[in-house]
Amino acid sequence: MAKISSSFAPRFAEFAFEPGFVAAVDQHVAEVRERLGGGSAGLVPRAPRREELADYALGFLDALGEIDWREPVGHDFAVCRLTAISWLVTRHDLLG
Repeated sequence: MAKISSSFAPRFAEFAFEPGFVAAVDQHVAEVRERLGGGSAGLVPRAPRREELADYALGFLDALGEIDWREPVGHDFAVCRLTAISWLVTRHDLLG
């Protein structure tokens, strides 16, 4: 997760001038939380478990490697998903 965070956290700066990117990343955050069972009865979702998010991130990176994905200039599905993972790591301080 550290590699993803160091690579994609700089994209947070794009949030200030790319509202479509913000919306896409927000949707990816929600989808990742859902996949990890992060639903909660309250309005504030629980923090993802570090190990679960790490396993998910590694699996996602493996899948990208299988298709020989390269980071594009813009925002494709993978960029949005990786930025969402990075946001979750940063928001919940999962590297520390």
